Amino acid sequence: MRAQFVLSEIGVGLRRNLTMTIAVVVSVALSLALAGASLLVRDQVNSMKGYWYDKVEVSIYFCTKSEAKTSAQCSAGAATDQQIQDVKTQLDKMPLVKSSTFESSAEAYKRWKDTNPNNPLLAAVGADAMPPSWRVKLNDPEKYDVVQSAFAGKPGVKSVEDQRKILENLFGLLNGLQTAAFVIMVLMLFVALLLIVNTVRVSAFSRRRETGIMRLVGASNFYVQMPFIAEAAFAALLGAIMASGLLLAGHFFVQNFLAQRVQFITFIGLSSVLTVIPLLVVVGMGMAGIAAFITLRKYLKV
Repeated sequence: MRAQFVLSEIGVGLRRNLTMTIAVVVSVALSLALAGASLLVRDQVNSMKGYWYDKVEVSIYFCTKSEAKTSAQCSAGAATDQQIQDVKTQLDKMPLVKSSTFESSAEAYKRWKDTNPNNPLLAAVGADAMPPSWRVKLNDPEKYDVVQSAFAGKPGVKSVEDQRKILENLFGLLNGLQTAAFVIMVLMLFVALLLIVNTVRVSAFSRRRETGIMRLVGASNFYVQMPFIAEAAFAALLGAIMASGLLLAGHFFVQNFLAQRVQFITFIGLSSVLTVIPLLVVVGMGMAGIAAFITLRKYLKV
């Protein structure tokens, strides 16, 4: 009987405040969708870092003849075979080094030509202009500075470069998007809370006669407040379902459209989205229930 009463009161409240309930559902849906998107962007960034940082290399470039007059570091001329071998010997003694591969000027030129087939500089630049290098993989890519300090400035070495720097701009952009989504999410959650509080207040005021009768017959605080709390939680549940639908739609868009065009990124799978959805439901209903409970303690004293 009590459960039937609570359910009937939820229906009454939703019908009486239909417009505000729709506003609560939409605002909760948008805020939770942004919260879920923020979590998924974080997972995507972490996944990409784990994938790409494992593949990045430290390149130790050597001087060429063409750079003898243009680079102070290469003023002594092109690197000798002995200087290149000395770097290899030192690399082999470093526990940090996972592997090292030598790339000659001809190999570097061929790789550059294959990746830039339409570059107009191909006709003007020959293989001699491309510096030979040791391409080094590290057991811990975060310790690039150890290699940089060990070889920068050595005879015949032009520069030491870490490919990870190329990726930092991409990861910085993704982290910026995550931060923006988080800020907007906080603002939307605040708006949703205000709407929930106002909806509960209006609902309590419109049903003050019924609650007054319940007071007279000795109903407990919990029994009087439960329909209002359940009403807010139900609206939040609808918002969480909408937010889940938005995240799933976004996932299928990424997998079926974006992933086909941006093939150098491995996007996170459906399992990550399904992991976030229950969290959105719990957070949405919990937020609405707590907000309604606190509001009712002030506006529905028994």
